[in-house]
Amino acid sequence: MNFKCEIDSRGVATVTLNRPELHNAFNDELIKDLIKCFGDLEINKNVRLVVLTGEGKSFCAGADLNWMKAMKDYSHAENLKDSQNLAELFTVINQFSRPVIGKINGSALGGGAGLVACCDYVVAVESAVIAFTEVRLGLLPAVISPFVIAKIGESHARASFLSGAKIPVARAFVMGLVHQVSTSERLNQDIEVVVSDFLLAGPQATILCKELIKKVVSDKDVKKSRDYTCETISKVRSSTEGQEGMSALLEKRKASWY
Repeated sequence: MNFKCEIDSRGVATVTLNRPELHNAFNDELIKDLIKCFGDLEINKNVRLVVLTGEGKSFCAGADLNWMKAMKDYSHAENLKDSQNLAELFTVINQFSRPVIGKINGSALGGGAGLVACCDYVVAVESAVIAFTEVRLGLLPAVISPFVIAKIGESHARASFLSGAKIPVARAFVMGLVHQVSTSERLNQDIEVVVSDFLLAGPQATILCKELIKKVVSDKDVKKSRDYTCETISKVRSSTEGQEGMSALLEKRKASWY
């Protein structure tokens, strides 16, 4: 199977790209499978968060080059449809309503680096290499560009997209693409700490917080943004989950979702 998905008793779903012999590069089949996988997880109310990782020594090498080369015989309409499917994959992950934690176990190239950009929190092994290699193949990081630029900004995009040069994890950390650097030996342990921290948040508060960030970033009207934030916190304060969380703090006990 191109991927694996396992959900534990806490509601933590681990999605593992499973083409290790091809460095987990994606083709049309894997793209379709992952879109369905995240769609199924989205409607599963028991899922609290997702950990996205890769099988073997690589996280994801981007697009399968044999698949890409075959596209020379595709019509423009067929090429466009493939690009739209890839864009849908990044959109589904980027807009997933609950946290997506990137467990970057190895190199992330091209579209693989795009997947990294779609994660809410990223832990990467220090030995991993991240690169937007498209230009070195005579291609462009076009489909992933909205997600990557939103994460690292125009300046870093210019420096990285135009050269296709390898980005050490330490630099990716400075760029904001990676949030935490780990080692191969400590990766599982570090991910577990991160997962535990995210699970301390109220389930509904987490979903609303992702909506809040997206709304505030996209809305350039200061008054509309202020009205929205005030209205949102007013509703959440009186919600069942908000009241439970504040009561738990005052009563010095754990909230019900722990």
